[in-house]
Amino acid sequence: MTFHAIGLMSGTSVDGLDICYTSFEKSDNGKWSFQILNAETVPYSQIWEQKLRDSIHFGAEELLALHSEYGFYLGEKTNEYIRKYGLTKIDVIASHGHTVFHQPKNKFTLQIGDGRAIKIINQIPVCYDFRSQDVLMGGNGAPLVPIGDELLFSYFDACLNIGGFSNISFKKNDRRIAFDICPVNIVLNHYSKILGKDYDDNGDFARKGKINEGVLSNLNQLDYYRQEPPKSLGAEWVNENITPLLSHEKPENILATFTEHAAVQIAETFNQNRFGKVLFTGGGTYNSYLIEKIRTKTKTEIIIPDELTINYKEALIFALIGVLRLQNDNNVLASATGSPEDHCSGILI
Repeated sequence: MTFHAIGLMSGTSVDGLDICYTSFEKSDNGKWSFQILNAETVPYSQIWEQKLRDSIHFGAEELLALHSEYGFYLGEKTNEYIRKYGLTKIDVIASHGHTVFHQPKNKFTLQIGDGRAIKIINQIPVCYDFRSQDVLMGGNGAPLVPIGDELLFSYFDACLNIGGFSNISFKKNDRRIAFDICPVNIVLNHYSKILGKDYDDNGDFARKGKINEGVLSNLNQLDYYRQEPPKSLGAEWVNENITPLLSHEKPENILATFTEHAAVQIAETFNQNRFGKVLFTGGGTYNSYLIEKIRTKTKTEIIIPDELTINYKEALIFALIGVLRLQNDNNVLASATGSPEDHCSGILI
């Protein structure tokens, strides 16, 4: 059985919209395989980047207007992509949306980008709002990618994605465990912008900075790191817990300190679980200084795949999650999110 799907992903780094067109094959024995047929990132204009960054501070009317406006933006960019590549086989468009609020303890999460607007423009089945059902059931609503790690990448001991946050997924006692390890690019990109760059290319700023051992110690002692999974992070947590610790230091020293912090937390997770091989994906994989730092702290073998997989694994997996929703198959793992049971999530229109 073959499916074709488009996955749309906008991460917390707010660098652009990832669009990934993939074919999925489900064999008679239930095994899944995939091929990324083409993919690209549509960079956000300065206006859109600012809107998405500021959305956490919007009032109700302004946020509702942005939800609709961003939905039409997603629909238009997808339509341009479909026409550019002359795509004719598309079973579903799966849109993650852009996270504004994520407060599972308060029973809500919000990913803006109204899927109905995407459907109006493209006249193709659309699946969106994948997280809310899990949160309402008592789960964290995150991470959702582990279902894709289980079905597509199970031959690695673990899968690590380094984006706005670093998150990991692995099999333990026949259950797929997953959680956010720590913030990464959501912090590094912010301080890189102060120094005139959108991100810390190869970790060059961090290399020149000086680690503040006191700040590093305070970061490593945050309560979150002692909590057992399932657990997840959001921008609000960073604002409340990370930002105050960094407020009295030079940007380049913050970058050096926080890169060290991320490396410590990631390597500790590897070492505690004695991983052999871990697949690395996400934009942080290109931060060679961060990768070097991790390598010095663990014996785990770091596997860096092809660029399409590095850049588009999350969009690829949301495309798969949309296909699973089409089939009414479970696409959320309770062992990863903490909800009472595996379930099939997402609004399909």
